Amino acid sequence: MNSIYRITLFAFILIAASSIAFAQGSLNNEDISKIKSSVTFDEDTRALMNAISSNDISKLAVNRENLGKVSPYFTNKVEIISITNQKSSGRCWLFTGLNVLRPKVIEKYNMKEFEFSQNYGFFWDQLEKSNFFLESVIATADLPEDDRKVDWLFKNPIGDGGQWTGVVDIVEKYGAVPASVMPESNNSENTRWMSRFLRRKLREDALTLRKMSAEGSEEGRLREEKINMLSDIYRILVLCLGKPPTEFPWQYEDKDGNISELKTYTPKSFYEEMVGIDLRNYVMFMNDPTREYYTLYEIEYDRHMLEGGNWKYINLPVDEIKDFAKASIIANEAMYFSCDVGKQLESEKGMLDVNNFDYDELFGVDFSMDKAGRIKTYDSGSSHGMSLMGVNILPDGSIDKWLLENSWGEKGFNGFLIMTNEWFSEYMFRLVIHKDFLDKKTLDILDTEPVLLPPWDPMFAEEE
Repeated sequence: MNSIYRITLFAFILIAASSIAFAQGSLNNEDISKIKSSVTFDEDTRALMNAISSNDISKLAVNRENLGKVSPYFTNKVEIISITNQKSSGRCWLFTGLNVLRPKVIEKYNMKEFEFSQNYGFFWDQLEKSNFFLESVIATADLPEDDRKVDWLFKNPIGDGGQWTGVVDIVEKYGAVPASVMPESNNSENTRWMSRFLRRKLREDALTLRKMSAEGSEEGRLREEKINMLSDIYRILVLCLGKPPTEFPWQYEDKDGNISELKTYTPKSFYEEMVGIDLRNYVMFMNDPTREYYTLYEIEYDRHMLEGGNWKYINLPVDEIKDFAKASIIANEAMYFSCDVGKQLESEKGMLDVNNFDYDELFGVDFSMDKAGRIKTYDSGSSHGMSLMGVNILPDGSIDKWLLENSWGEKGFNGFLIMTNEWFSEYMFRLVIHKDFLDKKTLDILDTEPVLLPPWDPMFAEEE
């Protein structure tokens, strides 16, 4: 028997075995009958079918007995003046990060009002992400196109989402400016079209770089071409977002009506004078029950700029994270918080409560997957960032609810979301806390060697 014949016969056997295995699991008439007989079409079932098939499922599942049970008052709250609005963009991470810093500026200078320019930070974020993507293409140019890392890069060249480390890197390198200095544009508030063309151009450029590498171009030559490519990206950003300032005059009015001196700033001098906080003193935590606790993790390729840091976090039990968060709010320090915001969200009243909707009762089906199961199966993950800035402490020292400053305008509870303590446990994923509120045991974890995780891990999507 020659080798070609043996290979062909072996392949045929595999296909046949596979077909037999699938046939054994196919639904036959007996199976269909058994499944159909499990549902009795009585009056109740027909009424449910008529109602559910003709209406919004979430409205039918509202738990009316739960309405009004959570009060809107909090024992401890970081004060803010106005609510921000990211509109039709995925920039919640940037709004959240800057909103953590905003109360410090307002309090420090007794301001009537203040907001950072998200558009300014977003401009540099998009340029830096473009550079990082093209550098990653150069670094992986010798890998085949079907390599998983190459495939992941082409699927994710750039986006408007992000997380805390992006805020740190952008502010440290480019500073910050007031919203009045570089206000929002139509394309910063509605990023879909700009993002589409950035992705298209970057993918086209990536193919060019891979082709140049395959034809023998050295890295130096590839980087020369990369700068030409980034010039096109910069042009798109300027046309869509406006030109970021390098210097600007600015003054403000405080709550007593006093007008500050008119001064000229650069974006970096503005941040250093008005805020002046070392953002490297903040630590990111995760509650991921699928992985070992008290361990430092790092996610490959999860950063906003080439020289920036990969996202690192300490995985801790949720109750320990809550203790640190409570201490931070008591000290009037807001925090960067991210979660699976769409789960059990009563959007009109701005309430996050695991008892908001009775889906089990509506369908007569048990939905009982725990947090670990939801993570493993991609059913739950971090989808949105907000500022954690309130906690309600009961007389016995326990906590029943928390307050989140959102960036969806006045939607919800006057622009905020109220989150029960149980919901926090189930759907919180990331929280960034200043080192001042952490104990030595936890801080020591930062000095350990991190476990490196791939960027396609089920837990690691950018907040939007």
